[in-house]
Amino acid sequence: MKISKAQFAGSSTRISQKPSRKLPELAFIGRSNVGKSSLINMLTGNGTLAKTSSTPGKTRLVNHFLINDNWYLVDLPGYGYAKMSIDGRKKLASVIRDYLSNSEELVLLFVLVDSRHDIGKIDLDFINELGENQIPFTIIFTKCDKIGSNVLKAQVEKDKQILSETWEELPDMLTSSAENRLGKEEILDYIEGVLKKLDH
Repeated sequence: MKISKAQFAGSSTRISQKPSRKLPELAFIGRSNVGKSSLINMLTGNGTLAKTSSTPGKTRLVNHFLINDNWYLVDLPGYGYAKMSIDGRKKLASVIRDYLSNSEELVLLFVLVDSRHDIGKIDLDFINELGENQIPFTIIFTKCDKIGSNVLKAQVEKDKQILSETWEELPDMLTSSAENRLGKEEILDYIEGVLKKLDH
């Protein structure tokens, strides 16, 4: 897949405020500072589409981007903030939950995990909740340029082991780096495959 057009289509905090045009949605989520905005910008070839920040928790809204006029890339707020009030965290969790539970157009959720560390409890809790609610998801490991290919391979295997303690069938897993564009073609081809299945 080639992304030739990517434009901001709107922000929302409730499902009722989503863009009115009904199109397939592929959403991206991860812990704060996992490199989500950078990955979105790398995939779309637009360095300023998603706002990147060194301050975790920049995304507080559900942001829809219209891609090639035929699907939405959805940028969701991150989870697992350390520096936010309990009230603020509850509000964000409610925004995320409302979207994931009620968006009928959501086709697939990409859960971003930092490849440099073991998959954490916060990620596991979130992933298990997705399973309980039957929300389809795929894992994308980010920042893969920061570690060597052998270390990456070992880390992915370790994370598979951790996940297999609670999951009989493991989700698909992709690797990426916004820095050197690793995984760009693979992820876009994967998305194309997901969208093609909808047409059958």
